[in-house]
Amino acid sequence: MRFRSTGYTPLMLIAQTCALLGFACYAVVLTPLQEEWHLSNLQSGLIASAFFFGYMLAVPLATALTDRVDARKVYLVGGLSATSGLLGMSLFANNFWTALFFMAINGAGLAGTYMPGLKILSDRIQSGELTRHIAFYTAFFGIGTGFSYLCSGWILSALGWHYVFGMIALGPFTAFLIVFLLIPPLDQDKWKGPIKIRLQDIFPVDKWRLVLQNKKASGFIFGYTAHSLELFASRSWIVAFFAFCAAASGESFFLAATTLAGVINFFGVPSSILGNEIALRVGRQKWVCIVMLTSAVMGIALASSTGHSWWLIVALAIGHAIFIMADSATLTAGLVINAQENIKGAAMGLHSLMGFGGGLMGPAIFGFVLDIAGSRSSQIAWVWAYVAVVIWGVLFVIYERRNGWVDKTNS
Repeated sequence: MRFRSTGYTPLMLIAQTCALLGFACYAVVLTPLQEEWHLSNLQSGLIASAFFFGYMLAVPLATALTDRVDARKVYLVGGLSATSGLLGMSLFANNFWTALFFMAINGAGLAGTYMPGLKILSDRIQSGELTRHIAFYTAFFGIGTGFSYLCSGWILSALGWHYVFGMIALGPFTAFLIVFLLIPPLDQDKWKGPIKIRLQDIFPVDKWRLVLQNKKASGFIFGYTAHSLELFASRSWIVAFFAFCAAASGESFFLAATTLAGVINFFGVPSSILGNEIALRVGRQKWVCIVMLTSAVMGIALASSTGHSWWLIVALAIGHAIFIMADSATLTAGLVINAQENIKGAAMGLHSLMGFGGGLMGPAIFGFVLDIAGSRSSQIAWVWAYVAVVIWGVLFVIYERRNGWVDKTNS
């Protein structure tokens, strides 16, 4: 089956949604696992961070390979890796250490699908505005994670946490099948012959140095790091936060915490797409700064809302989700547009590596601050935990404004 170049975008959006179904499995089962395995908040956060650790280990090789072979091949391996990690969590994980291992494999699988999926599109789209395809692709991260919360929550309530991971493993396997059956391989001379990947290809420090010397590109990379730290910390702990809010207010929410988290994630999809359109008009750098400052305010307001009515908590959670995601597509599109063509694969790899490095730190920082500030049962501990993850976006804005990045033209 053959498609026009723009026809690949819907297929990759569906594939990405399926590949991301395992993203929120652990966030959904965090509380029951914490009780069953007697985990501290820091240990719970570290298991969430292990997902991003696996991503960081794999993404340099995955993105380096996309400069040597068709990204489709990398994607297929990533889909199978994510499937294996989820099945491992379902069948073999029984304590903190085994969970770390299988969550890392799951994260490595995402490394083989997320940015390589974007490379599949950029290699095949020959017409139209590429940034809009990128905006939709990055926005659908919210669709995938939203469905991850919903499906995981439904399975947890019906069957238990083992089945959450086992059944959700069908998601990345479906993504594998979509790309294998419906995305034809590229036939380009530059990919013929043996594949030679050296250490400097996996960690292309010289290319990364060139990327960072580009002030426009490096600003988007550092912004993506701060963005990801806040985003993934919030997504890892949001279900537990809603459970605490319900207990603190003594008022039941109108939806289960997992369902509510999934629904709120969907607000990030139009936010990311519309945010990119606004950024094209007001300037990407200026828009990123506005969004990060607003997101910080919304995050602290959300953390301070515990004990109040559910409608206020939900409204603030939606606002926070909107502004966390409002610069997501802008940051990635800005990097893709500003990176030099001959090192674009390395630039995308560094962007992803740094971003998920933020994702690695975020959940652990959040859990650590919860522990030292009073545990999950303390309202002020939640406030400090949110402050600890939103402050990085504020510091980024302050630094980049002083560095002149914001004053550059709309690019």
